[in-house]
Amino acid sequence: MSAPPDRTTGWRAAARWLLVLLLAAAGLSHLTWGRRGYRIVVPDWSTRLTGLDKDAIVVGSGVVEVMLAGAVATIPRQRSVGWLVAAFFVAVFPGNLHQWRTGRSAPMLRTDRARFIRLLLQPVLVIWALWATR
Repeated sequence: MSAPPDRTTGWRAAARWLLVLLLAAAGLSHLTWGRRGYRIVVPDWSTRLTGLDKDAIVVGSGVVEVMLAGAVATIPRQRSVGWLVAAFFVAVFPGNLHQWRTGRSAPMLRTDRARFIRLLLQPVLVIWALWATR
């Protein structure tokens, strides 16, 4: 007799595809309509640390997001992909914190409340990436 199907399988698949859509949309916004707005919130210290200008950082993060979306879509249920996505979400957190502390607006983050909620959602994104790719 075989084991009953795992009830979370469908939920994980849906969560993976939502993660793909989120990453792809975020990446495309960094590369197109939101590019200028995102440059405003890149912390000055990140340009000194990386040696890149703000536009290159925005474009680079957009490219990474699109690549991660592709990885999640084509290599489902791979823990290493989930860890890469989670690491990316952790890596961009200092920029989100800087944006909240300085009160700088970016696309869809024009109020202190929206910027603060974005900070609270960051750990959720990390957990989501890890759970959806198990």
